[in-house]
Amino acid sequence: MSKITVKDGTEIHYKDWGTGQPIVFHHGWPLSGDDWDNQMMFFLQKGYRVIAHDRRGHGRSSQVSEGHEMDTYAADVAELVQALDLKDAIHVGHSTGGGEVIRYVAKYGKGRVAKAVLISAVTPLMVRTDSNPDGVLPSVFDDIRNGTAFSRSQTFQDFTLPFYGYNREGAKISQGVRDNWWRQGMMGSVKAHHDCVKAFSETDFTEDLKSVDIPVLVLHGEDDQIVPYAITAPKAVALLKNGKLISYPGFPHGMPTTEAATINKDLLEFFQS
Repeated sequence: MSKITVKDGTEIHYKDWGTGQPIVFHHGWPLSGDDWDNQMMFFLQKGYRVIAHDRRGHGRSSQVSEGHEMDTYAADVAELVQALDLKDAIHVGHSTGGGEVIRYVAKYGKGRVAKAVLISAVTPLMVRTDSNPDGVLPSVFDDIRNGTAFSRSQTFQDFTLPFYGYNREGAKISQGVRDNWWRQGMMGSVKAHHDCVKAFSETDFTEDLKSVDIPVLVLHGEDDQIVPYAITAPKAVALLKNGKLISYPGFPHGMPTTEAATINKDLLEFFQS
């Protein structure tokens, strides 16, 4: 396995295949770099260098007790990018990974990042606050935290249904997709998964979005039951200096898997533009 050891001793696992312009894929909660298998294979065959890491506490990376917040996630990415000496890179983040991407680009990306993509991303802010009155109620995230901490296996099984839109009438359910989501989740640390809920729900990315001037593509499904479209994607693209939004009627949160052909096509068009 390929891995680096970052400053606090945490080992970060990653996959790095191919040559050409690098694409770095940032996964969502509570998954791993394996969630990008479809995109990794597609873009590898298109001549890109494809890289996907497991966030600290997730997948095959160290199950450390600390550092499960966005500043440390972004710093870990910066160390990985420096170790691999990536330049002219494209960073693609799904869900929590979208927040990680924009925080990394804002803090560390100058001179190294060409473009970024936020897919079903948690930006700019998920939770309801006085300044974000249409956000998701904090009690929703409390329930996710409690389920993760004390009944993780069943909570993760149940979570796959809204994640992929498999609870919608007429949905074609793939048990393999559900099993693979559960497999990835259970590989990681329950402590990391519990703490990451706060990171993805309460981190405000407004200033990060405002500060980024590279081209950023925002992709979001309009039937996203995990990260609601109306409170995220349109707000995020309005804050970007050079943003473009594509929304998809009926697509779920996990659309990079369920709608891979469409997502890959739109990503490739953006990369080549």
